[in-house]
Amino acid sequence: MTFQRARTEEQREIRRRAILDMASAMLDEMPVAAVTLNELSRRVGLAKPNVLRYFESREAVLLELLDRFLREWLTDLAGELAAGIDEDLPMPERAAAVAEILSRSLSGRTVLCDLFGAQGSVLEHNVSVEVVARYKRSSLDRLTSMTALIRKYLPELGENATQFSLQTMVMAGALSAYSTPPPSLRAAYEAEPDLARFHLDLKDSLKLALTATLLGVLPRR
Repeated sequence: MTFQRARTEEQREIRRRAILDMASAMLDEMPVAAVTLNELSRRVGLAKPNVLRYFESREAVLLELLDRFLREWLTDLAGELAAGIDEDLPMPERAAAVAEILSRSLSGRTVLCDLFGAQGSVLEHNVSVEVVARYKRSSLDRLTSMTALIRKYLPELGENATQFSLQTMVMAGALSAYSTPPPSLRAAYEAEPDLARFHLDLKDSLKLALTATLLGVLPRR
């Protein structure tokens, strides 16, 4: 892919989207930690300084992708919850259904979970105040959307719905690190099966964690 010099706002936006789309494609092939600005520049057909005209760092690219993937997931989640939960069911059954749907939905989006896991420790570093503030403002909008979805099916959560929504994303990121071991660790598990107890299935582990969290914050009769 090669580009002529971007001279209009439309051309600059096309180039930004091309950079984001290429980074997204790379995340389908490799974990977040393996995505480098040098390789992104090579694949998109731009010199590294030119990529930096549009994004100030690798982390800025990945933060924007995280926001995109989170927005897309929440759109899909609305349909999954609507199709999978009977709002007339008793509270414990609705809570179990919410935990099941969230864990199934997130475990099918390993890239999003990988980005969640890298967010606090990696992605929010090496970015300017302007970039991280813009990302956090978008994150607040996404958190508000998720909270509204959760409260629709579990109104009993009340104000705890916001904290539960935030913890869901944090737990998905943390657990994903243990569900996709690197090749050396997979080899160790194969050589010594007892070690494989540290290899967590993302869906099952997330469902257990979400169910336990809901049991802790939902009112008891």
